[in-house]
Amino acid sequence: MYIWQHFKTITKHKLLVMKYCFRIGLYRQGLLHDLSKYSWVEFSRGCRYYQGYRSPNNEERAQTGVSMAWLHHKGRNKHHFEYWIDYSLKQPGKLEGMLMPRRYVAEMIMDRISASRTYLGEEYTQHEPLQYFLRSRDALWYVHPEVLKQMEYMLRMLDEQGEQTTLDYIKHVFLKEGNLTSCSFPSE
Repeated sequence: MYIWQHFKTITKHKLLVMKYCFRIGLYRQGLLHDLSKYSWVEFSRGCRYYQGYRSPNNEERAQTGVSMAWLHHKGRNKHHFEYWIDYSLKQPGKLEGMLMPRRYVAEMIMDRISASRTYLGEEYTQHEPLQYFLRSRDALWYVHPEVLKQMEYMLRMLDEQGEQTTLDYIKHVFLKEGNLTSCSFPSE
């Protein structure tokens, strides 16, 4: 069991997300981000499957076939697009991703930056969050197309223009355009 190591990792991640959320004006979300990771079902499994270089949920899934910690986590944290999967009204019997409020998309970007920083440490570059996204993009069929478009746009901005430009864009443009409106991006 890696109790202290897991506690330090999730706390470091939580504090990083909080710092980034504060920078873009999402104070409440920054304070409340990932509190469920300290619940028994998530914390105990995190300690048991801790590796230090990736999420313990991946190791739990590899060893048991399912991550109970992840199932608990995604159902309580609106910054995960898996939270927004529901039955389709257009195609009965099928699941589809719902359009996420922009504040949760923004928190998800802060979460991805922070997770990359936490797990990669000194190896982190501004290119890593986009690379992580691109490696899994083809498997994200269940994410609302607009959310995918928003995520990719902002992660590409981070990759090409850096953190400050991206955070400024999120704070002053993306979060000001409305909660559930379609995404309009500046001309390139």
